[in-house]
Amino acid sequence: MRLDKFLKVSRLIKRRTVAKDVSDQGRVLINGREAKPSSTVKVGDEITVQFGQKLVTVRVERLAESTKKEEASSLYTLVKEEPILKDNGLDW
Repeated sequence: MRLDKFLKVSRLIKRRTVAKDVSDQGRVLINGREAKPSSTVKVGDEITVQFGQKLVTVRVERLAESTKKEEASSLYTLVKEEPILKDNGLDW
């Protein structure tokens, strides 16, 4: 499944166009590597997204073409959520 579609279906990001823009800005990593909107997401991948001043890392548990709002969070497991520190070594 494409990264931008997974982010939308899982409701980590509300709109696919926003997911595409965030990916194009280099604010999404799959397994520690910068990802494009068309990057393939597989079960077991770890996705890290920069939201403002925090990093959210999730592990993909399953893939689905569409989900109900209540089921969206079952597509992933939250691994960690951390604030972005100025000296964390990331170039974001």
